[in-house]
Amino acid sequence: MKRHSAAGWLASFCTILLFAFVAFLDARAQAPAPAQSTPGPKLAEQQFKNIQVLKGIPADQLIPAMQFIAASLGVECEFCHVREKMDSDDKKPKKIARQMMTMMFEINADDFDSRLQVTCFTCHRGAEMPVSIPLIKEEEATAPGAEAKKPVENSALPKPEDLLDKYLAAVGGASAVEKITSRVQKGKLLAFGGQTFPAEVYTKAPDKRISYMHLQGGDSITAFDGQRGWLSVPGRPAHMMSASENDSARLDADLRFPVHVKNLYPKFTVEPGDPGDPGQKSEKIDGHDTYLVEGTAEGRPPLRLYLDKQTGLLLRLVKYAQTPLGLLPTQIDYADYREADSVKVPFRWTLARPGNRFTIQVEDMKQNVPVDDGKFTPPPPPPAAAPH
Repeated sequence: MKRHSAAGWLASFCTILLFAFVAFLDARAQAPAPAQSTPGPKLAEQQFKNIQVLKGIPADQLIPAMQFIAASLGVECEFCHVREKMDSDDKKPKKIARQMMTMMFEINADDFDSRLQVTCFTCHRGAEMPVSIPLIKEEEATAPGAEAKKPVENSALPKPEDLLDKYLAAVGGASAVEKITSRVQKGKLLAFGGQTFPAEVYTKAPDKRISYMHLQGGDSITAFDGQRGWLSVPGRPAHMMSASENDSARLDADLRFPVHVKNLYPKFTVEPGDPGDPGQKSEKIDGHDTYLVEGTAEGRPPLRLYLDKQTGLLLRLVKYAQTPLGLLPTQIDYADYREADSVKVPFRWTLARPGNRFTIQVEDMKQNVPVDDGKFTPPPPPPAAAPH
């Protein structure tokens, strides 16, 4: 059984999701025209074959749900599916997966008011078989009678708005950030067992971004045009992003994120970030102590920002895409900050998702240069299959 690899993760993104919009209008003479209907996007069972458990979800949520299963079990698509025959039921793990999803939904409905408290990852923890035996921690247990470490008093913590203001000041301040209208970065992608590939990232205000990873077999592209995003890899049709994926891509495309971040969530809280206390959520990142500033809102995935205690710069961002089966995390670590046009910009970032990690190192950057809007135009859908 093949484990989930970076190439497999990229390929799993690229199954085309099409929306169909149909309007009917009665044009008969002397008869009033009926109101135009605006149907919603297709459901999974309308777009894909042999959907039995995930009926009723939008079609564009099916692939993220499959990605969540793959990440939770640490496997690739072919663990459950027959290659080139994704609707086939020939593999037993696919039938078991349906039973497990049904069980998961029933547990959440019966015990958690249908909230997604129990997911595939709850039991699998990245393993094909559920984890049922407690693990022995590597750290030594505290000796009997030893004084327990006292938690940091929350009253001593900075206010979240003060930390976000410090972050904005650290990158150059609102006035300098708002003067940046475009950014073109060229460098290299470090991934796939130490291999290196050319990379380019074009960003334009407001909220447009496209990145090219020039891989050996062709370009891997991730893009957002301000309203919708897509991903593509060589030889596959583009995957149009779901609503949750679009929200995540919009964060990456915002050139003025340090200015806008305070308004992204109605509530922010601060965690102490004591690296010596395993009970705290914050971490020591590349030798730097951090504060964790977490944004939350009802019905939306949280946003976690790890800010350097000394400089105030953003060292790590963790965001989540909502799927029908649970949250898929994306972690981005920022480093090698350099000043350009009075604004500090990270020249290196490492993006990590379950089963996949790569680093972009910028070697050349230009700001406030012309970038054609056509660069961000989504690719056309593939031609419809001819009727038999």
